[in-house]
Amino acid sequence: MVKERLISLDVFRGFTILLMTIVNNPGSWASIYPPLKHAPWHGCTPTDLVFPFFIFIMGTAIPFALPTKHFDRFVFNKIIVRSLRIFCLGLFLNFFGRIEVFGLEGIYLLLFKLALTFAVAYALLGNFSLKIKTYTAFGIVTILLFLAYSGLPSYQNVRIPGVLQRIALVYFFAAILYLKTTLKTQLLVLATLLIGYWLVMAFVPVPGFGPANFEEGTNLAAWLDNLLLNGHLWASTKTWDPEGILSTLPALGTGILGMYIGQILNTKISKIEILKKIALMGCAMLSLGLIWSLFFPINKSLWTSSYVLYTGGIATVSLAILYYIIDVAHLKKWTKLLLVWGVNPMIVFFFSGIIPRVLSSITIQDPNTASEQINLHNLIYNHWLVPFFENPLNSSLAFAMAYGIIWTLILWWFYENKLIFKV
Repeated sequence: MVKERLISLDVFRGFTILLMTIVNNPGSWASIYPPLKHAPWHGCTPTDLVFPFFIFIMGTAIPFALPTKHFDRFVFNKIIVRSLRIFCLGLFLNFFGRIEVFGLEGIYLLLFKLALTFAVAYALLGNFSLKIKTYTAFGIVTILLFLAYSGLPSYQNVRIPGVLQRIALVYFFAAILYLKTTLKTQLLVLATLLIGYWLVMAFVPVPGFGPANFEEGTNLAAWLDNLLLNGHLWASTKTWDPEGILSTLPALGTGILGMYIGQILNTKISKIEILKKIALMGCAMLSLGLIWSLFFPINKSLWTSSYVLYTGGIATVSLAILYYIIDVAHLKKWTKLLLVWGVNPMIVFFFSGIIPRVLSSITIQDPNTASEQINLHNLIYNHWLVPFFENPLNSSLAFAMAYGIIWTLILWWFYENKLIFKV
């Protein structure tokens, strides 16, 4: 039986996905306010909270979405298919710019890519039987991985890891853990992951580099990424990946933290008692994260154990505040704006990755010069927004806000027409 939705959790998810959309779509990457940037390496900005918040929320939702401690073949199939579909969406995003078709180029190739994108989205997000979903997701993932390792020039350096890929892996293991273990065992797994990851990163020497370290590109996680995924890593680094292999283990810890809070929210005690418990847990996690950061710095790219506790603490406190306002005090009238984002996160996540690529692919003649071409993104930004702002930081932010408003209108229409796209 599917449990009743928790409105405060949907609102929290909506806030997170809205912040992600604004952060990922500035008018110019050269003009961004500091809070909307990732920390250069160690440290944590508001932008660095988005990804762990999303994983935390996913973990929190597991006790509400899955039959309580009921595990059979059908439930396992649902979990693995959902994980495959999420993984597939993320992998397709990495492939979008690499797709080539013999004889097609320019606008015709772009139209083909868009048609293929909508077909993939419909196949993965549409309302089909579990059997069809299984074959579709497995088939697409198999084809994409085959292309990645086929030796074809267009795909030989395509990235394999990614945000949605990590979410898929965390969901799979967290859901199985929830259904097959007790709360005590889940906490033991969490402690093992966080402490074990710290010990490995802090004390195991890095082959080819020397002593263990937490520096960019020379740490153990980077070495393992380059060893196992050489040529298929993040283009900005090439030798390591922020969603790499080893750092996915503590990311599972973030999912388990969310799952723990979800189980507290799902207990049959008074809402005030629930509020006290999660608020106390949030403060404890936040404090432990700050203390641990003295030895294991808070770092998103490494997804350090201190980062797990620090961001998990902030997420828990934030959820506690929303839980009090919405579910205890019943002040809900203001929530609809964030609810429309919170109930349809995956379609935003997927198409927010596609749309900027499309805008950058379409080129037309620059209105200011007769001999130069300009892509549609730069045309909209430079000619429609920049002239209205003296500060480039403001024009860049205005572009992101306008993009967010457009998505709000789309999601509002979906919400009013009860169109919910799930994986």
